[in-house]
Amino acid sequence: MTSLIDVVLLLLIFFMMSTKFVDEGRLQVRLPEAGVQADASSNDETVEIEVTAEGGYRLDGRDLLNNSPDTLATALSRATGGNRAMPVTIRADARAMHQSVVTAMDVAGRLGYRQLNIATVHDGSESR
Repeated sequence: MTSLIDVVLLLLIFFMMSTKFVDEGRLQVRLPEAGVQADASSNDETVEIEVTAEGGYRLDGRDLLNNSPDTLATALSRATGGNRAMPVTIRADARAMHQSVVTAMDVAGRLGYRQLNIATVHDGSESR
């Protein structure tokens, strides 16, 4: 009987030590800020996907017919002429839904574009 009590006590101690008592639903997420502006010389040949606050897409300043990922994929392929090495910049409104931005990234990634950039606004608080 004593050995059974020892085993149960060891199991209890093991489970108490290996259990996480953190409520991950309460984690505060602070998104990163960009402090350095992109080099202006790297913007020679880029394609810009703009995500509006309503979740719509614009490609190089032109509105797309609808917000379908297939429409975005077709327009992106036409704009680059099939050149998968061309950089793609995603410029999203601050009020845009996160899913719209992820969809634009997913479409470009599935098409095989190797260089995806996310445009940010320089906050001006740092002096470099």
